[in-house]
Amino acid sequence: MAGAARAERRRRGLRVRLLAGSVLVAVCSVGATAWLSVQSTTGTLQAEQVQNRATVARIYDGVLGYAATHPSWNGVAPVLADLGRETGLRIGLTAGNRVPIAGAFGPDDPPLPAQPSAVVDPLAVDVTLQANAPDDRIDARAVGPFRLQPQERDQVRAEADQQLACMQKLGVKAEVVVATSGRSFVRPDPVGACAQPPSPTLTEKTGLDILDSYVGDCLKNKGSNAFPTMVTASGGFTPARPGANRQTFLECLTSSRQLLLTPYTSPAALLFISVPPTTMGLPAAGAVRILGAALVIIVLTVGVSLLLAGRVLRPLRALTAATQRMRAGDRAARAEVSSRWEIAELADAFNQMSEHLARTETQRKNLVSDVSHELRTPLGTIRGWLVAAQDGVAELDPALVESLLEETLVLQQLVDDLHELASADAGEFRLHVEPMDAGELLAQVAAVHPRPLAVETSGDLQLTADPVRLRQAVGNLVTNAIQHTPPDGRIVLRGRRAGGEIVLEVSDTGSGIAAEHLPHVFDRFWRADPSRSRATGGRGLGLAIVKHLVEAHGGTVTVDSGPGAGTTFTLRLPAKEPE
Repeated sequence: MAGAARAERRRRGLRVRLLAGSVLVAVCSVGATAWLSVQSTTGTLQAEQVQNRATVARIYDGVLGYAATHPSWNGVAPVLADLGRETGLRIGLTAGNRVPIAGAFGPDDPPLPAQPSAVVDPLAVDVTLQANAPDDRIDARAVGPFRLQPQERDQVRAEADQQLACMQKLGVKAEVVVATSGRSFVRPDPVGACAQPPSPTLTEKTGLDILDSYVGDCLKNKGSNAFPTMVTASGGFTPARPGANRQTFLECLTSSRQLLLTPYTSPAALLFISVPPTTMGLPAAGAVRILGAALVIIVLTVGVSLLLAGRVLRPLRALTAATQRMRAGDRAARAEVSSRWEIAELADAFNQMSEHLARTETQRKNLVSDVSHELRTPLGTIRGWLVAAQDGVAELDPALVESLLEETLVLQQLVDDLHELASADAGEFRLHVEPMDAGELLAQVAAVHPRPLAVETSGDLQLTADPVRLRQAVGNLVTNAIQHTPPDGRIVLRGRRAGGEIVLEVSDTGSGIAAEHLPHVFDRFWRADPSRSRATGGRGLGLAIVKHLVEAHGGTVTVDSGPGAGTTFTLRLPAKEPE
């Protein structure tokens, strides 16, 4: 009763969830349609502009450039106004505590968005909005005390022009580039006699003295020796001492530059970007039409949801019941579902799984029974003779020892066969293929048996196979034929080519196999004799091994037989392609 109650609650829960989900989707769809229907083309384009990261990045770069070159935000209002006119967006700038600095803060302006579009800090650039941001995230336009005076710019430009002329004489294409600090340098870097270390100007020396003081304190705090900083030709910085710990130096250089540039740059501020308000509204007639359409959609959604819930729950109940029967031990449990959609596929997969589990359980029980039977006889024989020898009834003479050894060989062969089949089942079966002649293989198999065997071959019997494994397969068939053929009978090994296949046959004139037994000859531990006597057969694994060996070569094995008409096993293997 409790299980039925839980199942009923689950069914009700699914129906409610489907219904609630459908209603929610319908309401959201109607609401979204109504909202979009009253938006003007201008408003839509402006909303798309806000979403455009390129536009936001453009505004951010403009405001950031002002912050990098000014110690305060006092004159930023014209910059925001120009950017607003160019982009058609509302732009506002506030301090970290939301106190307005400049921008869209008029009495008639609506409040700015709850979340800022970016944080403007020239000493910590937002890399998502500035793809070419430096590794230390300090804006390149923030140079502070390193901005050169006009006379110094002329001096450095003259040195750069000399290096440029030298490079051009060497046939190297180069140009003079001016850094944001006003320092001119040649790109690419001069080489050979043209390469001259940059000479710092008085302005740069003054800035370096302050920067070296900060960097030295930082290096000492990190356990490193202090050493001076050198200006590069492009206006960058590098350690003046070779072999310095570059990572530690760069960490200290970044923090020291931030400390040095703080008085020369504007403090961090919050940047807000939004769409200007529109005056468009929803007419009364339009509101009535939308409300009516919404009600119709909701009613249709509820009806469809109830119908779908019923169609989904019926096959699910059948599948649940079958699962519970299987859990209770009913291996024959099947889900009877007549639906033709995904639920039917699920039920079919469940039924296939149930059938597979039933077959596997049957095979497991048969395997345990067959292995127990096969082990009982040799183990019983060995134990009986050993007990007799222990009691003094039998003497451990060479004949008895040889008999016991034969029984252990039977056990060993059984274990080897089982291991080989287990390897094939686990996909660990390995072949060592090579070009070979199937006719020679048949002759070799016939030669190792003391009983005369006839060999008949014709045509080209070249193929690519593992000669050891293929000889094992043919040998198992010959052994099986010898066991079921009287001494005056005849066993023939044949080989021929049929199209793109090599056909090998092992025929005998023995007792034959009844028609009802033919489907089982390749099953493991199967014997035609119900008593499973070794006098009428082997371990029942030889033909199963033959099937695995042939299929591993990409071939097939079949049997043709009848009571008193002899037996013919036929192997079909891919022939070697002509070169």
